[in-house]
Amino acid sequence: MAERTPPLSADELRVLVEREEIDTVALAFTDMQGRLQGKRFAARHFIDEVMDHGTEGCNYLLAVDVDLNTVDGYAMSSWEHGYGDFAMHADMSTLRRVPWNPGTAMVTADLAWHDGSPVVASPRQILRRQLDRLAERGWSAYIGTELEFMVFQDSFEQAWSSAYRDLTPANQYNVDYSILGTARVEPLLRRIRNEMGAAGMKVESAKGECNLGQHEIAFRYDEALITCDQHVVYKTGAKEIAAQSGQALTFMAKFDEREGNSCHIHLSLRDEDGSPVFADEAGEYGMSETMRHFLAGQLAAMREFTLLYAPNINSYKRFQPGSFAPTAVAWGPDNRTCALRIVGHGHGHRLENRVPGGDVNPYLAVAGMIAAGLHGVDRKLELQDACTGNAYTGDAEHVPATLREASELWERSTIAQEAFGSDVVAHYLNMAHVEQQAYDTAVTDWERFRSFERM
Repeated sequence: MAERTPPLSADELRVLVEREEIDTVALAFTDMQGRLQGKRFAARHFIDEVMDHGTEGCNYLLAVDVDLNTVDGYAMSSWEHGYGDFAMHADMSTLRRVPWNPGTAMVTADLAWHDGSPVVASPRQILRRQLDRLAERGWSAYIGTELEFMVFQDSFEQAWSSAYRDLTPANQYNVDYSILGTARVEPLLRRIRNEMGAAGMKVESAKGECNLGQHEIAFRYDEALITCDQHVVYKTGAKEIAAQSGQALTFMAKFDEREGNSCHIHLSLRDEDGSPVFADEAGEYGMSETMRHFLAGQLAAMREFTLLYAPNINSYKRFQPGSFAPTAVAWGPDNRTCALRIVGHGHGHRLENRVPGGDVNPYLAVAGMIAAGLHGVDRKLELQDACTGNAYTGDAEHVPATLREASELWERSTIAQEAFGSDVVAHYLNMAHVEQQAYDTAVTDWERFRSFERM
């Protein structure tokens, strides 16, 4: 793989700091929930001390719930182990300006223990391991993520104070592909597009979606690790830009009873000379034999790996018939009713995983897709027939309907054990158990309205 020029080099950072154009550097890693966690440094201190030597952070950041509460069940971090530190080392190939925060740059961190060994439960490290497995075969993965969100005219603070009730969506009707409807939100979308571009990302387009106030901004595909790094920066940056505009946006998988927020993930492979691995004009639907095995692996592991694609209670509310979110473990050529869709040709011949929602952790999802594909390739799994009709009404296996079901499949998965190891499987199983227990003990508005007087 050719060495990549970063969006902002270390030498350029030094010059910008001397000119006092940059005064702050954020060093951040992605946690289990797909959020950026880290520190902001005075830029001169970052250059003098942190850039080459790293910093520390409490290892509880990979052992908490969504509210950053410490929870039991994690082997790597606990009260018994004293909640010590891990090291955060800057990956300087990810250094970029953050135009929406004046005078700021950001760099992604890799996590390591103090003896230099990697923190294997770190989402970025989990993906790195699967990319190494591809590299052993002379392959590299290229990824595109399509991340949808809903925009509201209320601020995040107003939304919180109102318990997320009676929010005003940025559009009052379906604006899927509508130029008129998206113009209403263009001031926000334009700023997000332009400032993501200035941060080193290649923006392609923006379009409206089906739900009220729902939109999508698309970025050009790239090497897998780069795409996932950019995905989490974009997700955080879009929220920050919306907040600065007095608006709020959400990537949650299912905000209401209408269409949910998806995050379709496109994957293709290239060999060492850059040739496409999946394409074969003589093959059925243009697929090479390798792609057939890789796709068969996706199907074989789909139910067991759904926890990586749908990590939260709310994730499973998307999977409704006729909703453009899949329910069937099936594949088809350009068929949006299937969990896996095959599109493109040549270098762009790829598979699209339609299971993940906007709440997905991209590192974990892409790692799962690679591991599933290699399972199929290594075992030369035969590909089942394509679904060319309505997969919602077919007889294919069902995508897990609840987090409880998905976590039970993950726990029993020999494919997951072989691909990720017992430590990673146990770590993310515990994350699912924590989420499930929190939900099981919560009393919802739905229950109060249904039961307060009438039961």
